[in-house]
Amino acid sequence: MKIRGFEKISSYKNMDFPLPSRQTARSAGYDIYLPETVTLPAHTQKMVPTGVKAYMQDNEYLGIHIRSSMAVKRHLRLVNNEGIVDADYYNNPDNEGHLLLALANDGDVPVTLEKGERVAQGIFYTYLLADDDAKAPKQERSGGFGSTTK
Repeated sequence: MKIRGFEKISSYKNMDFPLPSRQTARSAGYDIYLPETVTLPAHTQKMVPTGVKAYMQDNEYLGIHIRSSMAVKRHLRLVNNEGIVDADYYNNPDNEGHLLLALANDGDVPVTLEKGERVAQGIFYTYLLADDDAKAPKQERSGGFGSTTK
């Protein structure tokens, strides 16, 4: 039985790049590697593919965070500061649960991120529910990125 982890999405299955991994025994985050080289022009935002999806338990989410070296040295940030990937995003019908990084280049020069470079990190979290949460009706996920507001 799978509990939590990462898999390549089908369109990236045969590409050679590592799945997210922790670098030290006490690292909280799983470094996310890029499957291909991408350039972010100065003062722009771009959705950057990771080629991976994440599976987890129903009471968990994956927080996506920019690596500090990307923020400090390369002037990159996540557009939404922290990405939140819900458990039901995995294998959704729109994009198979593909983790996309919404990156912004706040610098004055283009930034090229090389294939295999570690850009962000994912941390699995558990969350709590409010007392009256079960009273409110819930919809089933019907799509991918940004689909809960459709």
